[in-house]
Amino acid sequence: MRPSVRVLRWAAWAPGLDSQDDWRGWARTPAAVPAEGHPEARFLPALLRRRCTPLTRIALTAAFDCLEEAERDGVRTVFASRHGSLNESVELLDLIVRGERISPAKFSHTVHNAQAGLFCIATGNRQASSSLAACADTFACGYLEALAHLEREPGRPVLYVMGDVALSPTFAPLVTEPPGAYALALLLAREGTGPELAFDLPGDGPVGTRPWPDALEFLRWLLAEEAALALGRFRWIRVRPPSPAGSSGGSIRAAGGRGPGACG
Repeated sequence: MRPSVRVLRWAAWAPGLDSQDDWRGWARTPAAVPAEGHPEARFLPALLRRRCTPLTRIALTAAFDCLEEAERDGVRTVFASRHGSLNESVELLDLIVRGERISPAKFSHTVHNAQAGLFCIATGNRQASSSLAACADTFACGYLEALAHLEREPGRPVLYVMGDVALSPTFAPLVTEPPGAYALALLLAREGTGPELAFDLPGDGPVGTRPWPDALEFLRWLLAEEAALALGRFRWIRVRPPSPAGSSGGSIRAAGGRGPGACG
C-alpha cells in the first residue's frame, strides 16, 4: 500500500453548486451536474480572464478557492482533464478547413497545460507542475501524479485539480461518460489536519458508470466518510488512527472565506 496523505482542504465548482453547503447537500443525494455554464472568475485580472476557456475558468475557480492567498505561490500543482479545451480546438480546426485565419492567442490556450500555465501566471507560482489526461482513469492517475510530487518533496503540499466540460457534438457520441461542467480541487499533504487516505491498486469498482463524474464520486465518498472507494483498478482507503471510542479519525476542512459563488 502506498504512503497515506492528508486532504487538508477541498473546493469544487459546477453550475448551480456555488457553495460548500451546496456540495454537502449534493453529496447526500448525488445527481448529474449541468453540462453548460462557467463562472466569471472575477478574481483573475481582466487580461487573463479574457484568455480563459470555460474549462480554465472552472478549474481556476476551484484552485483559487482551495488555497489561502499566502499558499498560492508555494504549492506544487497537478491539473488533470480527460478532454482539456478540446471544444476550442475543434473550432480552430473548423476555421482551418474553411481557409480562415486563426488566432495564435486562442490556439495557445487550447493546449493541455493551459490551466496550469495561467494559474502560475496569476499567482506567481514557480513550483513544479504537471498536466495530464488518462482516458477513463484520468482522476485516479492525476491523484497518483500528486502522490509522486509528495514523494519527491514531502514537505510541500500539492494542489490537485481535476475538471472537464461537456464535449461538443463532434466528439460527444464517441465517449461513454456522463457530461458535465465541473472541477474539484484537493490540497494534499503528508502531514496536517484532515482525512488521512491510503491509495492502492487492487480496486474493482465501476468507472464512469454513474450520472456524475468519477472526481465528484470521490468527493461524495470523502464527505460521506465511508471506509473505501474503488474506481476501476484504483482504490482509496480511509485511515483511522487509534483513538478513543466514539471519536473520528480527523475532519476535513472545506475552503473558507470567499466561496466559489463569490467568483462568479
